Amino acid sequence: MTQQITLKGNPVQVGGKLPAAGDQLADFSLTGSNLRDASLESFSGKRKIFNIFPSMDTPTCALSVKRFNAEVDALDNVALLQISADLPFAHARFCSAEGLENGTTLSMMRDKRFAEDYGVLVADGPMAGLCARAVIVADENDTVLHSELVAEIAEEPNYDDALAALKV
Repeated sequence: MTQQITLKGNPVQVGGKLPAAGDQLADFSLTGSNLRDASLESFSGKRKIFNIFPSMDTPTCALSVKRFNAEVDALDNVALLQISADLPFAHARFCSAEGLENGTTLSMMRDKRFAEDYGVLVADGPMAGLCARAVIVADENDTVLHSELVAEIAEEPNYDDALAALKV
């Protein structure tokens, strides 16, 4: 299945199907900044925010990482998963430079299936192979409460809707 979004107004195809409210999250194996793999089970029993984006080295991605990092600071029992195709070294560098301590950065460097399984794989255009911008919120039992595939990659997600879903 493919969906269409835009990159600066130009059509881009995204492969896979974004999980919808009520769906169960698929397991994954992504690499943390410590170079250890993490799976869905690694965050068992916690509510989750998946902030998925192309690269921390772009302005909009950097804004979303910083914003979710700040918002999660006031929440209990929430795992913030900041996910992109960036290498763990880039994640660590960015977070260190910005003083970001909340959340877990995860890289697709060893498992590109995540992007397809979660419906965020940019299939064509200059960003092919990276993740589209999306937010998924899930409860402690890995049931999706909210999801958003941002229609224009260069725009920020709807933070208010994502955070409101955690408070239900």
